[in-house]
Amino acid sequence: MARDARIELDFADGTYSFRLGWGELATLQEECDAGPYMILHRLHSHQWRVQDIANVIRCGLIGGGLSPAEALKKVRHYVEKRPPLENHPIAIAVISAGLLGAPEESVGEREAPIPEAA
Repeated sequence: MARDARIELDFADGTYSFRLGWGELATLQEECDAGPYMILHRLHSHQWRVQDIANVIRCGLIGGGLSPAEALKKVRHYVEKRPPLENHPIAIAVISAGLLGAPEESVGEREAPIPEAA
């Protein structure tokens, strides 16, 4: 199994797959005007902005397979209309998995070695 940073969490009205791959992390970085590790640091150090929480969850839902429109709809209804601290743990779990891999993924496992250029 490859470490793809996918994590399943109870959120909103069900259980959803979240994943912050390279593309989602780049989008998150642009939208929050901070690198992913800085966003994680802000979330842990209580320096976060409300958009840090919303954008991590939205990008994670998109990476997990939801369409951008459906992810935005979920975030508007279940994040932006709720107290920020209600979704703070979800945001921490999603970005931590994106940066470190999901907790259930074993470190060092790979599908196949990447061939070196000649």
